[in-house]
Amino acid sequence: MKNIILPIFLIIISLGNIIAQDDNGPAFKFIESKHDFGDVIQGGVVEYYFEFSNVGTLPLVISNIITTCGCTAPTWPKEPVKPGEKGKIKIVFNSTGKIGKQNKVITIISNTSTQKDRLFIMANVIPRSGP
Repeated sequence: MKNIILPIFLIIISLGNIIAQDDNGPAFKFIESKHDFGDVIQGGVVEYYFEFSNVGTLPLVISNIITTCGCTAPTWPKEPVKPGEKGKIKIVFNSTGKIGKQNKVITIISNTSTQKDRLFIMANVIPRSGP
């Protein structure tokens, strides 16, 4: 009896996720949602492009992107991304005044069913040696 309860529970959860998906709206599909810059010398400025596709059925509109720090600057498509089309979100990280492990959250506000999607960047800021 115990052996049958877990598979049934997993099937119910899976069906609930399928039903909860909105197949009639825009939807992000990112190639990756996290990026690690690795070691960055303090004061260095690095950038990365998060690539995505609109896998939904309506145009995807990004209305805003919020970052956890002024050291992280986003740039995103201002025009709607049509179903099947691709887009890029550029993230610039300025390590001035930072030291050690850095973890930043980028929150995308859009017209998807979740309304908020998140991207993550990491870096290890190493102190600049010498004058």
